[in-house]
Amino acid sequence: MQAALDATLRRFITLGRLTVHWPGGSETNYAGPPGSGPEASIALRDSATIRRLMINPALHVGETYMDGGLVPGEGGIYRTLDLLVMNLMANSHGHPVARIRAALGHLRRRIDQYNPAARAQRNVAHHYDLNGRLYSLFLDRDRQYSCAYFQRGNETLDEAQIAKKRHIAAKLCLDRPGLSVLDIGSGWGGLALTLARDYGARVLGVTLSGEQLSESHARATTEGLADRVTFELLDYRAVDRKFDRIVSVGMFEHVGVGHYREFFDTVARCLQPDGVALLHAIGRSDGPGFTNPWIAKYIFPGGYCPALSEVLPRIEQSGLIVTDIEILRLHYAETLRNWRRNFTAKRDAIASLYDERFCRMFEFYLCGAEIAFRREGHMVFQIQLTHRQTAAPLTRDYITDFERQSDAFAKARATVPTQSEG
Repeated sequence: MQAALDATLRRFITLGRLTVHWPGGSETNYAGPPGSGPEASIALRDSATIRRLMINPALHVGETYMDGGLVPGEGGIYRTLDLLVMNLMANSHGHPVARIRAALGHLRRRIDQYNPAARAQRNVAHHYDLNGRLYSLFLDRDRQYSCAYFQRGNETLDEAQIAKKRHIAAKLCLDRPGLSVLDIGSGWGGLALTLARDYGARVLGVTLSGEQLSESHARATTEGLADRVTFELLDYRAVDRKFDRIVSVGMFEHVGVGHYREFFDTVARCLQPDGVALLHAIGRSDGPGFTNPWIAKYIFPGGYCPALSEVLPRIEQSGLIVTDIEILRLHYAETLRNWRRNFTAKRDAIASLYDERFCRMFEFYLCGAEIAFRREGHMVFQIQLTHRQTAAPLTRDYITDFERQSDAFAKARATVPTQSEG
């Protein structure tokens, strides 16, 4: 198997430089032209690791790293993955077994992403019902577990997540207090609480995560917003009310390609005739694909990031009107870079919650996801939807105006002395 992997790497590595330390102590260098890409090194501990990498690299690079069979050198797993992905994107032929598995992945998509309510709840629990302290250690203070918005590029993670929520509020046209909002996939409640506290909305947040639901209830009570924000453990398809505004952030990736029509039919059914909806989700710019098998097994079972060509036809079939589409390109790469650095800084605390293998799993996930946005065409799209052409302003100027007014109001409010200060 070592000879087979050696031959594969000689064909595969055409950019950068990869040094492999084999189990018997020998070393081989695989390199493209000088300066063509990053340099990385790995040690393969045993023949079982080599065999697994040959059989299914898309799954087993991550698994052997988790198990300690693949040990990255200087630069860690990020640099190793960066080098491998760069060559993957440059190598149109790829690993022969990987090509076969990619074809099978396309064929299996509807089976893998079949997400009726019961299965959807199990899939959500797999990732979001982990120890709540885990996420508090590497996310921002509001625990926004989705793409932040870097207007300048040098914001802190907290600043960029505040900007993301403000950007979403602008596109929801929250121009008066008292509007009812449905938040599909409400997470730990941060967006719902922000829309109620800062923009006077009345919000229902629905989630399938019991851990997130408990935290959201506690936050609403602590912040004195329980009269304006409620949270329910409820599948989006079971919502039976109409709302002035509907928002969904970072949830659509869990819907499944076979359920897109169902999702947009639900939005159409629950949105008031003059209402506005906003969908914020991860997508891919290179056309339809399939979920990486390691991600599907360990991180997001049943998940998939779609191309717009898979989304827009289902919107059209629902009767909704697309009134705005914005593509956020490297914003999620920067978000993930911040999460990865925070995770590294708090690694000991996270290891005390779980173990070393879990830490490697999460590191692999964060590194791989960041690289997907930097090199593999992943992006975030925001789609504004209405029933009526006139429900949203005719030009995009209102978004910038709203954000500036909101920012000015927040700064003014921050400078007002409290009673104890006065």
